[in-house]
Amino acid sequence: MTASGLLRRRRFARYAGTALTISLTGCTGGEDESLPESDDTASTAEGLVDRTGQDRVTVEVGAGADGVQFAPAEIRISVGTTVIWEWTGRGGGHNVVEAEGTFVSHEDRGTTDEAGYTFEHMFDETGSYEYVCQPHAKQGMSGSVDVIA
Repeated sequence: MTASGLLRRRRFARYAGTALTISLTGCTGGEDESLPESDDTASTAEGLVDRTGQDRVTVEVGAGADGVQFAPAEIRISVGTTVIWEWTGRGGGHNVVEAEGTFVSHEDRGTTDEAGYTFEHMFDETGSYEYVCQPHAKQGMSGSVDVIA
């Protein structure tokens, strides 16, 4: 499967899960139960982490036991937020490449395995940005940034 196919499947799964959650909302009991307030680390069942309202957000590159994950993999941020991808040094050489080419961590699409290496991108437009580590895309090393106003 190509990286773009994997990203389309992830996006479909995320939206299908959201639609299911919305459709089941009416099936809950009639009593008014207060939900606890969400903090800035809250995530949905699909793994989306809400970081809206923050100026800078860090995503680990080379996370997980095998070192081929982004953490968090899916984030929601506000327009004007800078995302910093920081390499852990695990899992071999990595890069960050947005599906449409909006941002890439290495101009030559090369990789690095240097712990502490960082790449930053400031998001100045709303939208959904899907990205992968090209060498590990087939192993599912992908992420997304949802930018809202």
